[in-house]
Amino acid sequence: MKAFKIIAIVSVLAAMAGNLDAKESRRTMSLSLDDALRMARENNFVIKAANSRVAQAEAKITQTRQGSLPKVTLIENAVVTNDPGAALVFKLQQNIIKTTDFDPVKLNDASVINDFSTSLQVMQPIFNADAKIGSSIAKSAKRAQEYMAGRTSESIELQVSRLYYALILARKNIVAIDQSIATMGSHSRDASRAFNAGMMSKSDKLSTDVRVAELNEQKLMLHDAVRNASDALKTLLNIDTDVLVIPAGDFVVDRGVPQVDEESVPETRQDLMAMKSFRDIAAKQGEMARAARLPRVNGFLRTDLHSNDLFGGGSSWMMGLNVQWDLYDGMASEGKIQEAKALEMEALYNYEAAKNGSLAEIRKSLRELKTAKARIVVARQALDEARVSLDYIGTQFRSGMAMTFELLMREGAYTYAKLRLNQARYDYCIARSELAYHAGRQ
Repeated sequence: MKAFKIIAIVSVLAAMAGNLDAKESRRTMSLSLDDALRMARENNFVIKAANSRVAQAEAKITQTRQGSLPKVTLIENAVVTNDPGAALVFKLQQNIIKTTDFDPVKLNDASVINDFSTSLQVMQPIFNADAKIGSSIAKSAKRAQEYMAGRTSESIELQVSRLYYALILARKNIVAIDQSIATMGSHSRDASRAFNAGMMSKSDKLSTDVRVAELNEQKLMLHDAVRNASDALKTLLNIDTDVLVIPAGDFVVDRGVPQVDEESVPETRQDLMAMKSFRDIAAKQGEMARAARLPRVNGFLRTDLHSNDLFGGGSSWMMGLNVQWDLYDGMASEGKIQEAKALEMEALYNYEAAKNGSLAEIRKSLRELKTAKARIVVARQALDEARVSLDYIGTQFRSGMAMTFELLMREGAYTYAKLRLNQARYDYCIARSELAYHAGRQ
């Protein structure tokens, strides 16, 4: 009865796994790693958001041009009044005043008057020291955002590489488990024949069925790993959720180890370049606060048209200079200078911390790369030895000269060796990607 239950469980698990394979084959997309990285650069929303921040910084540069370009304003007013003073002024501006308008009776009891005024005013900055520095700050901010957008793209590409290799790992492990299931299925059938012939105990027979069930359970978990990696990758690439991504690439192990300077900071790395720009911005903000103490000089030209109906009557103009000098602003400028200095020091500390951290990250990735490469050699050797051992014990088992526990032990070691080799190759590819990322060489 127990044997029947185990066989039934194995059959159900195998059927479920088969159904998963059938469902997943309906809509697929084969992708190489280069294709996945290209799609991420084109479609990823995080990268698009980072590029939008660059566009915002470009818009800020456009805004700072007001410090040197003229400002032109057109104003239209319509007024109806019987105020004596306003009525007299409006008549003067409309060029319709008469001698009789100065009659005290008319002055004290003014008639209702309409005034339509059109004013055109041009303001031209002549000297504005802090505005010039503000323009320089905006340009530095744009460079910083460009560096940050580049680093964001590199970060997303690293995530894509991790998920792509995770997808390859899970699928390769499924293949390895399928091979083990086929091997153990064959041995399980041999065990059934031996049990029916009275040459094997029921306990030994059931142990082979249990091992097959364990392998099928492991396969189900690997299918979940495939789905998880595929879903996460599709999110980064902005691919339809109904599509199953099939990696067209494989684990590639280089002959040598990338040459990386473990002692020098990769100062051209884009996030470090962005931090430099932020430090420059903070320093310029201090200069801007000091420049704000200087007077501002603007030239202006204004022309006015007044009439008691639209587009008629008298016109006038004026031009001149406007000088504004804030002699005391309640310590506001002093506070801004202190704030800018503190921001500059913060940017400096963040930059130094990032430099020190980058060296540690490079060394860690390089160690992991070298270790993974050595593990691949060891894992390959262990896999070859485990295969020979399993083949030998399998032959002995079929002839009744080996115990069931020996077979299970050798099969477990062989399966583990295959998974270890896959894991070592995966770890190598991940370490290589991380090394390139931390060294700023993507």
